[in-house]
Amino acid sequence: MRIWAATAVLASSWLISGIICSEPINATSVVVENAISSPAPTNTKQITVSKAEFGLKRVDSKGNVTIFQTTRVPLQQGNAYGWRIKLKDYQGEVKWREVLRLPKPPETWGTDRGEDFSMSPDGMTSVTRRTQSAPEGVIENFWTITPGDPVGKHRIEVYIDDRLIGTFEFEIIPVK
Repeated sequence: MRIWAATAVLASSWLISGIICSEPINATSVVVENAISSPAPTNTKQITVSKAEFGLKRVDSKGNVTIFQTTRVPLQQGNAYGWRIKLKDYQGEVKWREVLRLPKPPETWGTDRGEDFSMSPDGMTSVTRRTQSAPEGVIENFWTITPGDPVGKHRIEVYIDDRLIGTFEFEIIPVK
């Protein structure tokens, strides 16, 4: 009962102070003053996306990777799909995070690069974190179709420093 009463008093005082004040209350300054200092991001470069593409990964005889742009990925074992993002005037290392959402859980999840990988409790969302060298400002990631992957609508979101820089919606379709 005391907690409820204290909550009511605090809430009403906040409402009244908002009416009495002639300018808005800057709540973030109070939070920042009382927060424990945390290290600043190591990457202070401005991130601007100049190009983002999604599709099927194609590798030519010389090992060059191109992307056949499509939003419909055939459910065929060995097909690789993914994204490539070109950052404008950027060179160096990039720490990015990818969130992949599936329509239902696959039979298996896995990566082959040993990166920081986690999965939601329901098995429908994965999070991959990677630090990648981007000498030309290009970052990318690809997934390979394996038995048990679900058909349906998928979504990939790519973040740098908790800022969404790319969203790719696509569909895995059955092969006839």
